[in-house]
Amino acid sequence: MLPTIKENFSRAFFAFVFSMITIGILSFLSFETPYGLFLAGSFGSSMVLLFGYPESPFAQPKNVFFGHLVTSLVGVLVLQFVPVDQFVQIAIAVSLGIFVMILLGITHPPAGGNPIIVILGMASYEYLLNPIILGSVIMIACAIIINRFILKKNYPTNWVH
Repeated sequence: MLPTIKENFSRAFFAFVFSMITIGILSFLSFETPYGLFLAGSFGSSMVLLFGYPESPFAQPKNVFFGHLVTSLVGVLVLQFVPVDQFVQIAIAVSLGIFVMILLGITHPPAGGNPIIVILGMASYEYLLNPIILGSVIMIACAIIINRFILKKNYPTNWVH
């Protein structure tokens, strides 16, 4: 059965509001505190899943956290150890990141863009801590608080009751 316009509006509205809050927190931490960068471009895409489709297996905390971490690590490793042209590094890192996510069962589609960000930005291992690890933890915490406790949704879906 297709969702109604009312159901679509409700999903879209909550995704709008709670994405704004979550990205607002990450932006505030990035630009108004001395603690470093908490934003990655791929986090915007994560908002679609975390607040628009939290029931998706791709939106579950382990997928969000490890998907972002693994693909970013792959990007850094390819940048450091594969001395080829940048366009080849990007192709290798994106495809390898996707391979590893699927192999490990931690697929989070927005994380597929992380190797591009890493290689274009010439990021180092520090990028893994901030923004990837800390930003992912904050996104997941917001998603759990908002989806589970405010919207009363079963999120994460794999929690045992």
